[in-house]
Amino acid sequence: MTSTSGNKVLECSHLTKIYGQGCGECVFLTGPSHVGSSCPRCGSIVALADVSLDLWEGEILGFIGESGSGKSTLLRLLSLEEPPTSGKALFFQGGRIARLFELDAAEKRKLRSSDFCLLHQNSCTALNHRLSAGGNIAERLLGSGCGNYREIRSRAAALLERMGVRSERMDQSPAGFSGGMQQRVQIAKALASNPTIAFLDELTGALDLSVQARILDLLLELQHELRMTMIVVTHDLGVVRLLAGRTMVLQSGRVVEAGLTDQILEDPQHPFTQELVVSAL
Repeated sequence: MTSTSGNKVLECSHLTKIYGQGCGECVFLTGPSHVGSSCPRCGSIVALADVSLDLWEGEILGFIGESGSGKSTLLRLLSLEEPPTSGKALFFQGGRIARLFELDAAEKRKLRSSDFCLLHQNSCTALNHRLSAGGNIAERLLGSGCGNYREIRSRAAALLERMGVRSERMDQSPAGFSGGMQQRVQIAKALASNPTIAFLDELTGALDLSVQARILDLLLELQHELRMTMIVVTHDLGVVRLLAGRTMVLQSGRVVEAGLTDQILEDPQHPFTQELVVSAL
């Protein structure tokens, strides 16, 4: 579990995402106290409503909730893959403040290829299986501005070795790798640009328990070595207990509880959180 170093890196206020035209009443007619996320008046889906958060340097912040609670939508907004319907996000780096949702397309691409990385449950989403393992890392390095062949190959080899991928597999396609090994390549690719924030979307959800444990241990080692800042979304309470210092609970796109992870899991206050904890026993 992580502690923070005092520097804020991300501040998000009142993030809302509605899929559909919306009718002006969607947020008020959906949510935990209603039938769910679908507006009964216009049929629009309220995936997120009024979500605010702060993220600190070196912190791992967890989000838990059932399928459809808005966890993955939140990551797509924060990693600039989709715009919100409303809300703002400030990214703090090196004395500069970027208003994320006001950046133009080129500025967003630059952030996605350097400062942000999104790690997926399905590594096929992140890895290009037409390229070798080393080629995938080279792709990320080229996107972040590195153009020297020797430097790229050396960096790729070092990253793969750190992730536990043998050097002789560097020139092989990850299509033939096991699921756990593909995730190691995905992590190596993400780290190539020394990102400020890593977004983890159910990263270990499709892996066997033994492989999952090794990947989680690797993430903890990397966080300790590199002071990585992460947002982790998962339905697995064991993952947030291991990784996250703070956790926020999402239900129907709303934050229903937030606080220290141990506190939330050992003494949940909201009925929905209580159900999650009991179901995991």
